[in-house]
This record gives sequence, structure tokens and C-alpha cells, in this order.
Amino acid sequence: DCANGASFETSPKAVRKLGAELLVISNDPDGLNINRNCGSTHLEMLKNYTVDNGCDVGLAFDGDADRVLAVDEEGHVVDGDKIMAIIGLSLKNKGLLKDHTIVATVMSNLGFDVMAKENDLHIIKASVGDRYVLEKMLEGDFVLGGEQSGHIIIRTHNTTGDGLVTALQLLSVMKESGRKLSELAGVMTIFPQVLRNARVSNAKKNDYLNDPIIAGKCRELEETFHGEGRVLIRPSGTEPLVRVMIEGRDQQFITAKAEELVKLIEERLG
Repeated sequence: DCANGASFETSPKAVRKLGAELLVISNDPDGLNINRNCGSTHLEMLKNYTVDNGCDVGLAFDGDADRVLAVDEEGHVVDGDKIMAIIGLSLKNKGLLKDHTIVATVMSNLGFDVMAKENDLHIIKASVGDRYVLEKMLEGDFVLGGEQSGHIIIRTHNTTGDGLVTALQLLSVMKESGRKLSELAGVMTIFPQVLRNARVSNAKKNDYLNDPIIAGKCRELEETFHGEGRVLIRPSGTEPLVRVMIEGRDQQFITAKAEELVKLIEERLG
């Protein structure tokens, strides 16, 4: 799925040249239909197409092709965290992953950390944004980093996200291992994650850091998880919002707690 965008010619051409049997969708850009109900931000069409046509893998680029997400042969989404886990473990097994380290962001799923612990990988967390991921990678001369969104940097090839390079690395692991994508992706279990926005005064959106009531509520929540969940709060860079993210094993519980926390933040900082 080329998202009717930048990779509508390059990605199919490269993958075909490497010998894959290929079906292509969303590869007819007209200047207006980029990302429209297709690509990595709209995966439903690709999920159905992959399963209906008996494909081994589906690949979805975004409009400018710096990101890619995958769909396995059963139609399940393989996000950026899982793609990094698959590529990272392959590089580690070949002795090519410096210090067994991957650079991720604070928004990576908690399941990524659990996977790392189980597989002797070290995760360094950067702020959200590929520029911050690259900064951490350059600081430690690390080769792999990226975001849950599928924006992944493989420094042996490039210093920026390149969806095609990431896709080819993923396909390479599948080919070399002889394993289905669903098997490879099974290395990581995604924890339920809830994202909510609290609408606050723009002048106060950074004040949550110093509010003892909000801080106390976050601490209290963290303690209830016993290491199997987390709370992350951060201000929006462009809007009068504080973004609340909670992860844990119980979807219903974390949803309720996220809504409670949003209400508290709006009361305190609105």
C-alpha cells in the first residue's frame, strides 16, 4: 500500500527486482488522494487485502514514505515497536547491534521493554520525534532506533527514516529465518494502551509538573501496577492540551483511570 504517495513507483520496483511476487494498491496518485483512506494511517484495506489474497506480508507506507507499518499473514498489525524488535533481534544475533541497544521513545509500548528484558536487549528512551531518536543514536553510535508509528532509522543505511529500507530489512529477516511474520512478531506482546487529551489553559499546560495533587495521583496509579503498567503525561507542543497515556494489562481499568486523570488535570489546570 503506497498511500498514493512518494513510494508509488520506487517501492514496488525495488521489491519486485528482489524477486517478490507483488500485489500493489494505492499507487495511483492524482495530487489530492495522498493518504486518503490508505497507507499506514488507514490499515483496514491492507489488512483485508493481505488475507483475501493469501499474502505472506502486507506493507503500508505513509505519504512521504519515511514510515512503514506491516500486516502479517493473518491480518494482524505489526507496528513500529514490533518491527524494531524483529530487526533488532536479527542484528543482535549477527553481532551487528552495538551494545545490544535500541533507541526508542517514551511512547513505545511497555511490551517493548518486557521483550527487551527477556532477550537481553537494552532500550534507551528518547523524547517523541525522529530528531530526538537520532540524537540519542549519534550520542552512543547506535545503529537502530525509531518510533511506534513506524518511523525507524537504520544507521548502517541512513540517518533518517526510510520506509522502503525498513521494509526491506523486515523482509530480509523473514526470508533468512524462514519464519512467518506472525511468528516473528510474537516475540513481543503489546500491553493495552489508552491515550486521552486534557484541555487546559495554554499558559498552564506545563504546570502539571509542579502540581502536587496531579503528581500524587500519578504516583498512586503507578504503585497499583506493580511494574506492569505506567502513566505518562506530556504537554502538546502546539495545542492547549496535556496528553495522558496509561498502559496496563486491564483495558477497562486503564481506560477508567485515564478518564479520571484527564478530569483531574482539567480541574486543576483549566
